[in-house]
Amino acid sequence: MVIGILQFEVIVPWSQSLKDKRRVVRSLKDRLHREHQVSVAEVGALDQHRVALLGLAVVGTDARRAGAVMDRVLAKVRALHDASLGSVSRDILHASALEWRGGADADPGAGDAPVWTDAELRDAERLVADAGAEEPR
Repeated sequence: MVIGILQFEVIVPWSQSLKDKRRVVRSLKDRLHREHQVSVAEVGALDQHRVALLGLAVVGTDARRAGAVMDRVLAKVRALHDASLGSVSRDILHASALEWRGGADADPGAGDAPVWTDAELRDAERLVADAGAEEPR
């Protein structure tokens, strides 16, 4: 598994207010998420009305594909008519280099509180029984 991380500035020179900037940023975030299946968030410059700092992540099986997705995203941002691309920083993390709590084979939730309480489990079992569905084996 690889994780592509992209951080970039979007400059909205005509913006007169945070509302103007947020309209452009929200539209861009939605479009990038929809067209490229990436996660995007505004991560900085929140109080500046002409600059937005966005962070983007893409998860994939190989670095080449993650890099290609980030290249397409940057091309799309460069082509914007109502904003321009500022500084860019990118990196690709390989899962083998990440330090997982408890080792690579450990269950991430091991040792934590159960995901479902006993009451929630009983309610779920009752719903399954009421629906006439069989329990998964």
